[in-house]
Amino acid sequence: MKKRILIIASNANTIGPHNRRTGTFLSEVAHPYAVFDEAGYQVDFATLSGDTPFLDALNLADDPENLKFLTGKGWADMQKAKKLSDVDVSTYDAIFVPGGLAPMVDMPDAPLLKKVVKETYERGAVVAAVCHGPVSLLNVKLSDGSYIVSGKNIASFTTEEEDNYAREDVPFDLQTALTKQGGIYHTTAPWTANSVADGRLVTGQNPASAKGVGEKIVALLEADARAIHHSDFTTQII
Repeated sequence: MKKRILIIASNANTIGPHNRRTGTFLSEVAHPYAVFDEAGYQVDFATLSGDTPFLDALNLADDPENLKFLTGKGWADMQKAKKLSDVDVSTYDAIFVPGGLAPMVDMPDAPLLKKVVKETYERGAVVAAVCHGPVSLLNVKLSDGSYIVSGKNIASFTTEEEDNYAREDVPFDLQTALTKQGGIYHTTAPWTANSVADGRLVTGQNPASAKGVGEKIVALLEADARAIHHSDFTTQII
Protein backbone atom coordinates (compact mmCIF):
# COMPACT_ATOMS: atom_id res chain seq x y z
CA MET A 1 0.00 0.00 0.00
CA LYS A 2 1.26 3.48 -0.88
CA LYS A 3 2.65 5.38 2.11
CA ARG A 4 0.86 8.60 3.07
CA ILE A 5 2.48 11.77 4.39
CA LEU A 6 0.62 14.75 5.82
CA ILE A 7 2.48 18.05 5.65
CA ILE A 8 1.12 20.44 8.26
CA ALA A 9 1.96 24.05 7.41
CA SER A 10 1.48 27.36 9.16
CA ASN A 11 -1.02 29.93 7.94
CA ALA A 12 0.89 32.94 9.28
CA ASN A 13 2.26 35.55 6.90
CA THR A 14 3.63 38.17 9.31
CA ILE A 15 5.61 37.97 12.53
CA GLY A 16 6.96 40.27 15.20
CA PRO A 17 6.53 43.91 16.21
CA HIS A 18 7.53 45.15 12.76
CA ASN A 19 5.16 42.80 10.90
CA ARG A 20 7.97 41.06 9.05
CA ARG A 21 6.63 39.16 6.05
CA THR A 22 6.96 35.42 6.39
CA GLY A 23 5.45 32.07 5.48
CA THR A 24 6.61 28.51 4.86
CA PHE A 25 10.22 28.57 3.68
CA LEU A 26 10.13 27.35 0.09
CA SER A 27 12.95 24.83 0.13
CA GLU A 28 11.81 23.38 3.47
CA VAL A 29 8.64 22.13 1.83
CA ALA A 30 9.86 21.68 -1.76
CA HIS A 31 12.91 19.53 -1.02
CA PRO A 32 11.13 17.00 1.23
CA TYR A 33 8.17 16.96 -1.16
CA ALA A 34 10.55 15.95 -3.96
CA VAL A 35 11.90 13.10 -1.80
CA PHE A 36 8.39 11.88 -0.96
CA ASP A 37 7.29 12.14 -4.58
CA GLU A 38 10.33 10.19 -5.76
CA ALA A 39 9.44 7.45 -3.26
CA GLY A 40 5.94 7.24 -4.76
CA TYR A 41 4.17 8.42 -1.61
CA GLN A 42 0.86 10.22 -1.41
CA VAL A 43 1.42 13.72 -0.01
CA ASP A 44 -1.40 15.85 1.38
CA PHE A 45 -1.40 19.25 3.07
CA ALA A 46 -3.20 20.65 6.08
CA THR A 47 -3.13 23.96 7.94
CA LEU A 48 -4.58 25.00 11.26
CA SER A 49 -7.19 27.25 9.64
CA GLY A 50 -7.64 25.49 6.32
CA ASP A 51 -6.42 28.52 4.39
CA THR A 52 -3.72 28.29 1.74
CA PRO A 53 -0.27 28.72 3.33
CA PHE A 54 1.99 31.58 2.34
CA LEU A 55 5.45 30.87 0.92
CA ASP A 56 8.66 32.62 1.93
CA ALA A 57 12.07 32.68 0.20
CA LEU A 58 10.64 32.80 -3.31
CA ASN A 59 13.97 34.33 -4.32
CA LEU A 60 15.24 30.74 -4.25
CA ALA A 61 12.92 29.70 -7.06
CA ASP A 62 15.81 29.02 -9.43
CA ASP A 63 16.75 25.95 -7.37
CA PRO A 64 15.61 22.98 -9.52
CA GLU A 65 13.53 21.27 -6.83
CA ASN A 66 12.01 24.58 -5.72
CA LEU A 67 11.10 25.44 -9.30
CA LYS A 68 9.60 22.01 -9.89
CA PHE A 69 7.50 22.40 -6.75
CA LEU A 70 6.25 25.85 -7.75
CA THR A 71 5.41 24.99 -11.34
CA GLY A 72 4.29 21.40 -10.83
CA LYS A 73 2.05 19.35 -8.59
CA GLY A 74 3.57 20.48 -5.28
CA TRP A 75 2.25 24.02 -5.09
CA ALA A 76 -1.04 22.92 -6.64
CA ASP A 77 -1.40 20.35 -3.85
CA MET A 78 -0.42 22.88 -1.19
CA GLN A 79 -3.18 25.22 -2.33
CA LYS A 80 -5.67 22.42 -1.61
CA ALA A 81 -4.66 22.28 2.05
CA LYS A 82 -7.45 21.09 4.31
CA LYS A 83 -8.25 22.35 7.78
CA LEU A 84 -6.40 20.13 10.25
CA SER A 85 -9.56 19.52 12.26
CA ASP A 86 -11.16 18.04 9.12
CA VAL A 87 -8.34 15.55 8.49
CA ASP A 88 -8.23 11.99 9.82
CA VAL A 89 -4.56 12.11 10.72
CA SER A 90 -4.66 8.48 11.91
CA THR A 91 -4.62 7.37 8.25
CA TYR A 92 -1.15 8.84 7.64
CA ASP A 93 2.18 7.09 8.09
CA ALA A 94 3.99 10.33 8.93
CA ILE A 95 3.38 13.99 9.63
CA PHE A 96 5.91 16.65 8.67
CA VAL A 97 6.02 20.31 9.70
CA PRO A 98 8.17 22.60 7.52
CA GLY A 99 9.66 25.79 8.88
CA GLY A 100 10.07 29.38 7.95
CA LEU A 101 9.31 31.86 10.68
CA ALA A 102 5.56 31.30 10.28
CA PRO A 103 5.22 28.33 12.69
CA MET A 104 6.56 30.53 15.49
CA VAL A 105 3.33 32.53 15.19
CA ASP A 106 0.54 29.94 15.26
CA MET A 107 2.12 26.67 16.41
CA PRO A 108 3.73 27.15 19.86
CA ASP A 109 0.51 26.44 21.76
CA ALA A 110 -2.06 25.24 19.19
CA PRO A 111 -4.09 22.62 21.15
CA LEU A 112 -5.21 20.51 18.18
CA LEU A 113 -1.72 20.41 16.69
CA LYS A 114 -0.24 19.27 20.01
CA LYS A 115 -2.90 16.55 20.23
CA VAL A 116 -2.15 15.41 16.67
CA VAL A 117 1.60 15.27 17.32
CA LYS A 118 1.09 13.29 20.54
CA GLU A 119 -1.36 10.81 19.00
CA THR A 120 0.69 10.35 15.83
CA TYR A 121 3.82 9.58 17.81
CA GLU A 122 2.11 7.27 20.29
CA ARG A 123 0.47 5.15 17.59
CA GLY A 124 3.89 4.44 16.09
CA ALA A 125 3.88 6.77 13.10
CA VAL A 126 6.70 9.18 12.20
CA VAL A 127 6.72 12.78 13.47
CA ALA A 128 9.09 15.16 11.70
CA ALA A 129 9.86 18.86 11.46
CA VAL A 130 12.60 21.17 10.21
CA CYS A 131 14.07 24.59 11.09
CA HIS A 132 11.38 26.51 13.04
CA GLY A 133 8.94 23.63 12.40
CA PRO A 134 10.03 21.83 15.61
CA VAL A 135 8.10 24.49 17.52
CA SER A 136 5.23 22.08 16.78
CA LEU A 137 6.89 19.68 19.25
CA LEU A 138 7.10 22.29 21.99
CA ASN A 139 4.72 21.72 24.91
CA VAL A 140 3.64 18.29 23.59
CA LYS A 141 3.21 15.92 26.53
CA LEU A 142 2.90 12.17 26.06
CA SER A 143 0.49 9.96 27.99
CA ASP A 144 3.13 9.31 30.65
CA GLY A 145 3.38 13.04 31.33
CA SER A 146 6.81 13.52 29.75
CA TYR A 147 7.53 16.01 27.00
CA ILE A 148 7.90 14.41 23.59
CA VAL A 149 11.39 15.91 23.19
CA SER A 150 12.60 14.87 26.65
CA GLY A 151 15.67 12.68 26.31
CA LYS A 152 15.42 12.78 22.49
CA ASN A 153 18.17 13.77 20.09
CA ILE A 154 16.80 16.75 18.19
CA ALA A 155 17.71 19.72 16.01
CA SER A 156 16.04 22.98 15.03
CA PHE A 157 17.00 26.48 13.98
CA THR A 158 19.71 27.41 16.44
CA THR A 159 20.23 30.34 18.76
CA GLU A 160 23.31 31.32 16.76
CA GLU A 161 21.37 31.26 13.49
CA GLU A 162 18.48 33.24 14.99
CA ASP A 163 20.84 35.92 16.32
CA ASN A 164 21.83 36.66 12.73
CA TYR A 165 18.43 36.23 11.12
CA ALA A 166 15.27 37.22 12.99
CA ARG A 167 16.05 37.75 16.66
CA GLU A 168 13.91 40.90 16.93
CA ASP A 169 10.96 39.20 15.25
CA VAL A 170 10.59 35.86 17.04
CA PRO A 171 8.68 35.66 20.35
CA PHE A 172 11.24 33.34 21.98
CA ASP A 173 14.38 31.34 21.24
CA LEU A 174 13.45 27.91 19.91
CA GLN A 175 16.67 26.11 20.83
CA THR A 176 16.41 27.33 24.42
CA ALA A 177 12.73 26.35 24.70
CA LEU A 178 13.23 22.82 23.35
CA THR A 179 16.30 22.28 25.54
CA LYS A 180 14.34 23.34 28.63
CA GLN A 181 11.86 20.56 27.88
CA GLY A 182 14.64 17.98 27.85
CA GLY A 183 15.69 17.87 24.22
CA ILE A 184 19.25 16.67 23.59
CA TYR A 185 20.29 19.32 21.13
CA HIS A 186 22.55 18.73 18.12
CA THR A 187 23.95 21.63 16.12
CA THR A 188 26.27 22.18 13.22
CA ALA A 189 27.69 25.32 11.61
CA PRO A 190 24.99 27.88 10.73
CA TRP A 191 23.06 27.15 7.54
CA THR A 192 24.74 23.79 6.92
CA ALA A 193 22.88 20.47 6.75
CA ASN A 194 22.02 18.72 10.01
CA SER A 195 19.17 16.24 10.29
CA VAL A 196 18.63 13.91 13.24
CA ALA A 197 16.48 10.80 13.66
CA ASP A 198 15.78 9.47 17.13
CA GLY A 199 13.45 6.53 16.72
CA ARG A 200 10.35 7.85 14.97
CA LEU A 201 11.15 11.50 15.72
CA VAL A 202 13.00 13.30 12.90
CA THR A 203 14.17 16.90 13.07
CA GLY A 204 16.42 19.22 11.07
CA GLN A 205 18.27 22.44 11.79
CA ASN A 206 17.67 24.76 8.83
CA PRO A 207 16.73 24.93 5.12
CA ALA A 208 19.84 22.97 4.13
CA SER A 209 18.61 20.14 6.36
CA ALA A 210 15.17 19.74 4.79
CA LYS A 211 16.15 17.16 2.18
CA GLY A 212 17.91 15.07 4.82
CA VAL A 213 14.80 15.13 6.99
CA GLY A 214 12.75 13.91 4.02
CA GLU A 215 15.24 11.13 3.33
CA LYS A 216 15.21 10.00 6.96
CA ILE A 217 11.40 9.88 6.95
CA VAL A 218 11.45 7.69 3.83
CA ALA A 219 14.14 5.45 5.33
CA LEU A 220 12.02 4.88 8.44
CA LEU A 221 8.87 4.13 6.46
CA GLU A 222 10.68 1.80 4.06
CA ALA A 223 12.25 -0.04 7.00
CA ASP A 224 8.76 -0.48 8.49
CA ALA A 225 7.48 -1.78 5.15
CA ARG A 226 10.30 -4.34 4.92
CA ALA A 227 9.68 -5.47 8.50
CA ILE A 228 5.97 -5.96 7.81
CA HIS A 229 6.71 -7.85 4.60
CA HIS A 230 9.20 -10.09 6.39
CA SER A 231 6.72 -10.75 9.19
CA ASP A 232 3.99 -11.69 6.71
CA PHE A 233 6.38 -13.96 4.83
CA THR A 234 7.47 -15.69 8.05
CA THR A 235 3.87 -16.20 9.08
CA GLN A 236 3.07 -17.81 5.75
CA ILE A 237 6.03 -20.20 6.06
CA ILE A 238 5.08 -21.20 9.60
